[in-house]
Amino acid sequence: MRAIVLLVNSKTSIVMKKILVPCDFSKPSINAYRFALTVAQQSKGVVHLLHVIELPVMHDTLLMPVLNFEEQLLTELRENSEVRFKKLITKYEAERVNVTTSVQFGAVSRMIQDYIVKEEIDLVLMGSHGASGFRELFLGSNAERMVRHSPVPVLVMKDYYKGAIKNIVFPNTLETEHQEDLVMKVKALQHFFKAHLHLVWINTPLNFTSDSVTHQRLEAFTKRFMLKDFTTSVFNSTDEEKGILEFAAEVKGDLIAIGTHGRKGMAHLVNGSLAEDIVNHGKSLVWTYSLTNELVEA
Repeated sequence: MRAIVLLVNSKTSIVMKKILVPCDFSKPSINAYRFALTVAQQSKGVVHLLHVIELPVMHDTLLMPVLNFEEQLLTELRENSEVRFKKLITKYEAERVNVTTSVQFGAVSRMIQDYIVKEEIDLVLMGSHGASGFRELFLGSNAERMVRHSPVPVLVMKDYYKGAIKNIVFPNTLETEHQEDLVMKVKALQHFFKAHLHLVWINTPLNFTSDSVTHQRLEAFTKRFMLKDFTTSVFNSTDEEKGILEFAAEVKGDLIAIGTHGRKGMAHLVNGSLAEDIVNHGKSLVWTYSLTNELVEA
């Protein structure tokens, strides 16, 4: 199975004209680039390849970290990356898709976010190995950081995805407040890929409701937001993450669309994030939207 994560910004439609692919030349990042070419062909967009080189920091004082590298070394690192970019672009050519490249020095997450703002990126499409155990708890993956902090859509891939996205799984709390933007973006995503939508309530011991009540809420939700080409389901599981992934596998879901609160700091450690857990552990396609931004705008 394959994993994709897509985060969406505040716009009312899915925009994929400027696609940023953070590239460290690993297999997952190359898979992301190849998929970005496919998306750009459909959206008639431009792919931005960005390679960020993290340099060791020498601390002269506790307050003033200083980078101490000779200009010649930085030049060699940049030129080597540009040569690798040329080979990558030559190997995976795509008709009618423009590709631009950039090599920068600094912290990966920070540089990606700065690039997003500077170039007015619509979508970040990146590869990920995922994270687990102590690494997940204390470090997390770069993909997870982008899920938590990115102001624009983020699509995360573990394996190369080839073929049409035919089924989108949409797990939801079925609350109608503060969901207008989220649902509109899911509908736009569905339209972009011309996919069938599976609206599902994950029934767990902690948020259990009877099937009769849930089906009434599902029906009200579909009418409230005027969904089309969809099915509704109730899926029982011991926890939400497990239920979402199992349901997606059962209905052969190509992509999971889910909202996230993008918790940070201590709140993240205490509460965690369902979307980030799926990014790290899941192998299904996943689309997430930051509800935090939506609440701020509201």
